[in-house]
Amino acid sequence: MTTHNWQKSSFSADAANCLNVATTAGGGTLFRESDDPDTVLATTPTRLAALLAGVKSGAIPLNSSHTA
Repeated sequence: MTTHNWQKSSFSADAANCLNVATTAGGGTLFRESDDPDTVLATTPTRLAALLAGVKSGAIPLNSSHTA
């Protein structure tokens, strides 16, 4: 079983619902929520950069009324 060095987002403060991020040996990026650590989203730096660029440009709108 692979273990990862998960780091908590600095935006999470002391809240229980935190975003954790880790990198893989192959250069990938992993995300998970601290309240559901078994669910992990894996991506590549290229795809993550494209997602962030789309959000920043407005091409991918953020829905602030969404709740999980």
